[in-house]
Amino acid sequence: MPATNTLDELIARLRAAEQDLQQELDHLLEEQRAQFQYRLDRGRVVFEQNMRRWQKQYKTGLWGYILRAPLPIILSSPLIYAMIVPLALLDASVTLMQHVCFRIWGVPLVSRREYLVIDRHHLAYLNPLEKLNCVYCGYANGLMAYCREVTARTEQFWCPIKHARRTLDAHQRASRYLDYGDAEAWRSELKKVREEWSPRKPECGD
Repeated sequence: MPATNTLDELIARLRAAEQDLQQELDHLLEEQRAQFQYRLDRGRVVFEQNMRRWQKQYKTGLWGYILRAPLPIILSSPLIYAMIVPLALLDASVTLMQHVCFRIWGVPLVSRREYLVIDRHHLAYLNPLEKLNCVYCGYANGLMAYCREVTARTEQFWCPIKHARRTLDAHQRASRYLDYGDAEAWRSELKKVREEWSPRKPECGD
């Protein structure tokens, strides 16, 4: 059976609400830039000199920061940093996969640079180790979001079927999938769903 009009209306309202929320977030970000006196210069964060001087008053010395760290945190740190190896391998393999497979399938490439945002190291109140940690977290979390979009587009091409039960934190593309059990739609609308690449994120490859 086709999806009900009520469900279609709810999805349309949800997408409109997402657009309104994004506009509000963009407005709040502009206010934040004015408050903390920084701008973006070709993607690089540039603070006003007086703001950098103010930030440095809150900087903790590197050795003092390390010496005051709890021992369990220090002992667990090597395990966390070692994760950079599988993360880098995941990054390389997913990027290779999409550049080869997406071009063959006719699926728009995911822009990696739009997901991997690393800019916290420009903050003058962070010491070198804090900056390293922020670079790590920005890379790891951005990579997960990037990989999720790549796998979501892969799923949309090969298996765009909703699950039988509600899934926790489903990706945004799942709302356009075919209803679970609708065999007729699977045969008649699969091609349409495969071609519905309306941008939720920038569509250019990195």
